[in-house]
Amino acid sequence: MNYQDNQIEKPHWTTKFLWWCAGADPYFMRLAPMQDRVKYAGIGGIVLCTGLLAGVSGAFAFHTIFGPKGDANDYSLTASIGMQIATMIFAVVWGLVIFNLDRFIISSTGKGDGTDAITWKEFGQALPRIIIALILGFAISSPLEIKILESEINSELSKFQAEYAEDLNKQTDLLFKQKRTGLEKDKAEYEGKVTEYEKGLTTFDTGIDELVSKQQAEMQDKRAYGFGPVAQKMQNDIETKRGEKDKYVNEKRTSVESWRKQLDQVNTKINTLADDLRIEYKENEQKAHGYDGLLKRIQISHEIGGMVPWLILMVFLCIEMGPIFFKMMMTKGVYDFMVENYNHSRNVENGIYREDYIYEGKNGVIHMEKWRYLEVESAKLEKEEKTKKQDEINTTIINKWGESKKQDVAINPQKYFTEGDESAVNNNA
Repeated sequence: MNYQDNQIEKPHWTTKFLWWCAGADPYFMRLAPMQDRVKYAGIGGIVLCTGLLAGVSGAFAFHTIFGPKGDANDYSLTASIGMQIATMIFAVVWGLVIFNLDRFIISSTGKGDGTDAITWKEFGQALPRIIIALILGFAISSPLEIKILESEINSELSKFQAEYAEDLNKQTDLLFKQKRTGLEKDKAEYEGKVTEYEKGLTTFDTGIDELVSKQQAEMQDKRAYGFGPVAQKMQNDIETKRGEKDKYVNEKRTSVESWRKQLDQVNTKINTLADDLRIEYKENEQKAHGYDGLLKRIQISHEIGGMVPWLILMVFLCIEMGPIFFKMMMTKGVYDFMVENYNHSRNVENGIYREDYIYEGKNGVIHMEKWRYLEVESAKLEKEEKTKKQDEINTTIINKWGESKKQDVAINPQKYFTEGDESAVNNNA
């Protein structure tokens, strides 16, 4: 029967692509009945859909992690063109990685005993692949989960951001209050020193003014007598007082300048506290908006989603692990027997074949397999024959050498006689 006689329907290119996704051989698939074609096309469709969902999931995850941050309910936030291109590239790469892994897992998963029952032995053999599929299912489902619950997550996340910003502002207010208290204390200290200095100046000025008033009164009463001894003494007192004032000013000049400079700095810091506080509020808002990442959204989705996130996870785990269990439950069809026949034929052509042995044991029938490698066995046999012949040749040479020595001893025995110390030097044996 040729291919045209056996062909049910010429496969479409999409069907061929799905076979390729499932890791099936297109040549034997063309010879297989429709039942086998549909099975492997279905498995390939699941693998393809998993890769596509992984790409979409990767795009959501990449955008969430590296996208613009802000209020969760601010829909005006848009990523730059470069960010969008990077997201698309990452989505394609991630989807291809997951697709290739799934394709490898499915193509490397056998059919066990060829029946529709999954035995513990089959499950144990497939366990590594199942664990990998579980991990991939978790990785794919989480970003899609937060996208599905995006509206609810945004509302809860916006509330959390506002509360977190408020907490940060309270801490900032407390810190700035402590700073202002310290600055006010320093200001009061410097103002007190300057006030004390100015009081000293006022004391000197008051004393001088009193002396000047007394002098003028004295001169007014006795102007007819001119500038007398009393007025002169008062003038001396005034000069003395002015000298004390100048000395006081000179002694305090450096300290007063330092106090006034530090007082100006303190006043400047107090005046800029309000601006600093507004800047700190803005930074607190940015910190609060930083809680817009993947981890926080996943946490909120599990807090408010109830069973929904778990249902979504279960769906993706079924999609991811379904083909593995389907292949273990699939019974062998025409396609599988054709592939096995082809593989066995190629093995035999290359000198490799399997021998089956059945033994009756205490626990029932025992099936054992033995693989024969004819080229290895031939090389081994050739090596054994060469070694055997070499041993025979070596034995013949030794025997001939022994006979030759015996004849030589019989003809000329004195060559082999030695006595005393000469035996160690002249022994020709």
